[in-house]
Amino acid sequence: MDSDSVSIWPRMEPFLLGALQVAPSSKLSLHYLRKMAQYVRTRDGCFPILGWPMWRHIACGKLQLPEDLAWLYFETFDLLIVHTAEERLEWAECLSQCSSKSELEQQRNKMSVDTLPFLLFLYIQQLNRVSLRTSLIGEEWPSQRTRSPSPSDREAKTSSQNKNWDDQAHLSFVQSHLAEILELLVEPGQLSQSGQALRDCKISLEAVRSLGLLLEGSVCCSRAVYPVHKLLTKGPLQTQAGYSTLSRTFPLHKLLSCLQHNLTLNPFGMTACLHSGKKLAWAQQVEGAMKRAKIARNTHMAPPGSKMVLMSQVFKQTLAKTSDRLTAANIKIHRCSEAFIYLLSPLRSVSVDKCRDSTVVLGPVETSVHIHSCHNVRVVCVARRIAIGTSSHCTIHALTPTNPLLLPGNAHITLGPFHTFYPSLEDHMASVGLAVVPNAWDQPLLLGAEGLVNPSLNTSPSPDPACYRLLPPAEFHTLAVPFEMEGDTCEVPGGLPPPYQAALEEKQKRIQNWQKTVMTARLNKEQTRQFQELVELKFHEWLLETGHRQELDSLIPPTIASLKDSDGSATDTPQVNDTGHIRTGLGQSPMAC
Repeated sequence: MDSDSVSIWPRMEPFLLGALQVAPSSKLSLHYLRKMAQYVRTRDGCFPILGWPMWRHIACGKLQLPEDLAWLYFETFDLLIVHTAEERLEWAECLSQCSSKSELEQQRNKMSVDTLPFLLFLYIQQLNRVSLRTSLIGEEWPSQRTRSPSPSDREAKTSSQNKNWDDQAHLSFVQSHLAEILELLVEPGQLSQSGQALRDCKISLEAVRSLGLLLEGSVCCSRAVYPVHKLLTKGPLQTQAGYSTLSRTFPLHKLLSCLQHNLTLNPFGMTACLHSGKKLAWAQQVEGAMKRAKIARNTHMAPPGSKMVLMSQVFKQTLAKTSDRLTAANIKIHRCSEAFIYLLSPLRSVSVDKCRDSTVVLGPVETSVHIHSCHNVRVVCVARRIAIGTSSHCTIHALTPTNPLLLPGNAHITLGPFHTFYPSLEDHMASVGLAVVPNAWDQPLLLGAEGLVNPSLNTSPSPDPACYRLLPPAEFHTLAVPFEMEGDTCEVPGGLPPPYQAALEEKQKRIQNWQKTVMTARLNKEQTRQFQELVELKFHEWLLETGHRQELDSLIPPTIASLKDSDGSATDTPQVNDTGHIRTGLGQSPMAC
């Protein structure tokens, strides 16, 4: 076995979930992170575990970051850490019992992270750093791109604009910055006065273990995936990386060369999923624009943390699904228009990218929901983190324990309380460790070019604090999920905030008064018939004006004999008793995936 049989690639989740989708603070540049790396190694209470109090001291006192931004990075890194659902729920209960800022701070003081992985996490915030050259000419020069890219190349490029999803960008970032990444792992005694690593310096095995945050790999195309330090200390790479079992160290220059030689594209990333993932078909995939719709997944073969489902160009259709295929998967909903999408399973993360005039209803999302470059989209979700960027006229109904993050470029964003349920919702929430309290849906953080903006102070012109509003109770309505499922949830988890509950009760009173007025009018049969026709006419006019007619029509199930994958092989024919498909009150869901 030779070293060429070993592949190492960038892990998806640190970039997908960990890199904030905004240009990083200049205080997270390599210059400052080198200083931080030396500081934490020489101060008590900073290494190998870094608690919130010490990180707050470094971030606010040394790096001059606002405390809210320091906590945002700390909290975001925690998204990447494996916690059991029970641990998440226990933490939520502790936070919900805090009645003052001092009590909240006492709870935060109990949080800690592994120091070196946290340093690497701070470094990869550079993923979304704006390049002046790229912004001026569109891409780095010179370019090897052909004049007429193939359709598959165009598709991959179109789907890869968001760097957090782009595995090609992840690989390029690691290849370009690997030397700097390794320098952050070198002990201070092996650094020059300028803070740079000396050529003959060594990196300890414990330090290399922290690289597992960013890198993993396999041997001989095996489906078994290992942290990078296990590949470097055994088999063909041990000699190439120069690992010494006596000193438990790696020479820096050998380790760098070994990693660069064996780095490759993530075989479970978006590129592989687009080209070789399982293509899925569904009912009503028929003529015209509907033929553009594509759904692909790698959930049948990807390891945990790399499972993904890509949905692109769903147009004027309703897609509804609850399935183990979705459970713990990272979902990307891309370029969908006039669509109604219901994904009612516990999900890992969701990205809604470049969609228009659509409604997306999600099961509980363990980590984050990111809405990017969307227009007139409604998203309904329970999620640990919600981020919205460069979007307009979007409405988000959320239940979330963290502050919604409003990134630059938004306009006319509406935030409202979570307002729906489906029978298995509370079971799904428990499975991913999400509770009904605390709920910060109405306390967004605005992140601008210079950090967080306090909308109450209105001290910064960027971003505009008026880019969002809280939904007025007078405009509030609940959402009914129109599918039959098994489960015990029969109301919105945690209930509605009092002003919205009061608004609903007032609307209900008006309905009752209207019904009473009709009953006391004592209309004869002909008058009743005419009145009913008039009400139905106005109702259908309202359905057409609001677009709800299309939503209702798309719920009527077609008659299907069979479904086929795009390669022609038969897939499961949807059955009414198939728990992988949702049933409407009229029959089956109109799309099965």
